[in-house]
Amino acid sequence: MKELEILLDQYWVVKDNDKDLFYRVKDSIPQFKSFLSDKLGYGIIMNQHLIKLEKIPGSAESFMGIQEFNHPLEYVLLCLLLMFLEDRSRDEQFVLSEVTEFISGNNIGKEKIDWTLYSHRKHFIKVLRFAQTLGLLKINDGDDQKFAYHDDTEVLYESTGLSRYFVRHFTADIMDFGNYQDLENAEWGDLNADRGVIRRQRVYRKLLMEPVVYSQGADDVDYDYIKKQRGLMESDFQKYLEYRLHVHKNGTMLVVPAEKNIQDGFPNTKAICDITLLLMAMMREALQEKKLRINSSGGMTMSRVAFDEWVVKLKEKMGQHWSKEFREMTAAGLAENLVAYMENFKMLREWYDGREIEILPLAGKLIGTYPEDVIERKEKK
Repeated sequence: MKELEILLDQYWVVKDNDKDLFYRVKDSIPQFKSFLSDKLGYGIIMNQHLIKLEKIPGSAESFMGIQEFNHPLEYVLLCLLLMFLEDRSRDEQFVLSEVTEFISGNNIGKEKIDWTLYSHRKHFIKVLRFAQTLGLLKINDGDDQKFAYHDDTEVLYESTGLSRYFVRHFTADIMDFGNYQDLENAEWGDLNADRGVIRRQRVYRKLLMEPVVYSQGADDVDYDYIKKQRGLMESDFQKYLEYRLHVHKNGTMLVVPAEKNIQDGFPNTKAICDITLLLMAMMREALQEKKLRINSSGGMTMSRVAFDEWVVKLKEKMGQHWSKEFREMTAAGLAENLVAYMENFKMLREWYDGREIEILPLAGKLIGTYPEDVIERKEKK
């Protein structure tokens, strides 16, 4: 059901961007609305401007942040920008200095924004770019990239009115929340989270939004639900999304057909994905030769030093076939990239401040090798 996948894959569908798609998705909603409400507990925001599926995760994971952001200050600046836009109507114009003055006068957290600092201006440019990409605002005149070098740069913006639908709506005051677990449980209140509809919706959400759901042992109520309701869940995901459910001893995941082009899926066309698959092929070969061992959780544990040595071996063996970026990257830099990438897909976990690495079971699900003729052609070049 392609329209449901669009709602799951995109942040929202905006009418001004694609009117045909907007009406196609709108007309299709009755076909899958019961699946969204009953199995996932998801609501749909729909008005004359946009359609947005409120995609709430089953649990908060580190990889669920905004991929474009890599500093906490960028989240602070985004919140302040949203506060500024809250008072701007659709099509209302404003200039950059109005935003920067508003931010200077409204602090979130302990760090005060200082526009004389190049780093703060660079963080804000990244936030503005993200807001433009998502359609929260658009530029009518000027170039905000110049703000990085000149804090008196002026740019004319226009509010699209979409910003008021960006943040999820909570039924409780989030200022009373003390940690991210409060955000996870906000919609359930004091109800028992390990039973009934709460558990069902949490499990469906985890399967849909996480690369894999690992078993946490005999007392894991979510994994117990998966094992007992496997048939029903397989039927639901097959009917509405054509995804297959793979249930293993240590982990369960949805497998998306290769012909579906899902954002941020695995495997994908990124070079780091290819290198991950090659590393896993090398480690699987070592397992068969009993040079590595499976631990009680179905993964492999090794020191960070040992992991780095595997990366050095891989680079020596296959590095000549990679793109220039990774071919010229140091082994240490490549190891850092692999750790970060594999952590995002729940294929790897760091222990003891990174001194120990655990390769998780999902990493063994797929491996990759270059066909012999491809290697021969590259070597001839």
